[in-house]
Amino acid sequence: MELGLEGKVALVTGAGSQVGFGRGIAMILAQQGCDVIVNDIDEEGIGKTASDIEALGRRSLAIKADVTKMAEVKEMVKQTLDKFGRIDVLVNNAGQTTKPTPFVDTPEENWEKVFNLNLYGVFYCTKAVLPQMLERKSGKIVNITSGAGISGMPRCVHYGASKAAIIAFTKGLSKEVIASGVNVNAVAPGVGDTNFLVTGEFPEGEIDRAVATVPTRRSTTPQDVGNMVAYLASDLASQVVGQTYLVDGGHA
Repeated sequence: MELGLEGKVALVTGAGSQVGFGRGIAMILAQQGCDVIVNDIDEEGIGKTASDIEALGRRSLAIKADVTKMAEVKEMVKQTLDKFGRIDVLVNNAGQTTKPTPFVDTPEENWEKVFNLNLYGVFYCTKAVLPQMLERKSGKIVNITSGAGISGMPRCVHYGASKAAIIAFTKGLSKEVIASGVNVNAVAPGVGDTNFLVTGEFPEGEIDRAVATVPTRRSTTPQDVGNMVAYLASDLASQVVGQTYLVDGGHA
């Protein structure tokens, strides 16, 4: 089925990791015909992602920027608009967690670190991109949240809370802008087949035990998430507004 994304311009944050959801999303969008701007603080990683997108015959631009800093986000959006003229699709994917720790022992700086990227990064990118969408009366925003934002995550309470806030943000903003032609939805991956869990320093064996509780008996891949994002970025999802779709193999 054709999604009608040929020639669209997409911006995907957190697309530097070569085994991450961001790269998977960017590649699926490119395969569907999008030109894709890829962002991360990992300059080498986004360079590789951009190169692979161009190998598919699509245009790409790698922009190193910290999405927790509004000035850098504004500059990223300016560079994108200068080269491509518009942004049709924004995918707020950049996110992180910290080492699992009981709530009472979680340092305040861990809360600040996780909320700054997971939530404020979404705020900043959306605020910078949205005006040109409203002006053109057209645009798709897809926020990557998490199953933890729905079911909660013990010892990573701050992570689950930040992702739950994205779900509420998605719901509220979608109702505010849909009449102006901008559609906002979210995707909530389950246990992911990425290095996100590695960087989160989860105890040995914990991820395998989590995967064993998934009805499909496998983790969620970047391709799984990319497929859902591509659907939500398309006009096929025009009547889908403010929703959060779990892509978790039936885990929640």
